[in-house]
Amino acid sequence: MVSKDAPAKSKSEQAYQILKDRIADGTFVPGFRLVIDQVSREYGISSGPWRESLRRLEAEGWVEIIPNVGAIVRRFDGGAWYRTLRLLSRLEGLATALSAPNLTAEDLAAARKLNADMRQALENFDTATFGQLNWQFHQVLCGKCDDENLNRLLDAEWMRMQVIRRSAFWAAPGRALAALDEHEELVALIESGGSFDEIEALARQHEVNTLIAVETKDVEARVAEFTDHTRK
Repeated sequence: MVSKDAPAKSKSEQAYQILKDRIADGTFVPGFRLVIDQVSREYGISSGPWRESLRRLEAEGWVEIIPNVGAIVRRFDGGAWYRTLRLLSRLEGLATALSAPNLTAEDLAAARKLNADMRQALENFDTATFGQLNWQFHQVLCGKCDDENLNRLLDAEWMRMQVIRRSAFWAAPGRALAALDEHEELVALIESGGSFDEIEALARQHEVNTLIAVETKDVEARVAEFTDHTRK
């Protein structure tokens, strides 16, 4: 049941937020079938608001409604990953540069602590924790951006990236360690009072470097597959 202490929202808005939150936190993974009768019983909200929320989520690209099947959480492919990260590189660069003048010494210390914890997670081969800490790190650096429209766009793309990573896994050997070094460089630039343009460019390049690393790995894998095939 929906908590009695929840903010006064319409049933449709409550249903929408419940579904979106559960997609974001991985409760409903890509390909999961959303059954209205089931969530209706669980949360005590009638079917009408759920149907309305599903149409809204479909319009936003989170859900697919398939005839004779129903609503499923959308699966994403490599192209979606590329487009999302390319957009994030722009949004994060701008948000980090806008946020930087408002970041305190405590904020920067928190970012450094998260980066250190990421190194530990990497040593422990804990990719799930690494990913969560990475998201938190970028949230700290973008957290003082005062452009609400930009923040909404950034939140949506962060969520999209989290969901995409549950659809498939893309990685490039050595990229994680390089990313941690880039984090340190970015924090140091902010701490030293780097200019808006310098911070924006460095934050954007950090994401672009991931694109380059994964694309390079993908090309190398295809070349190796082709070479192996021609030798047979």
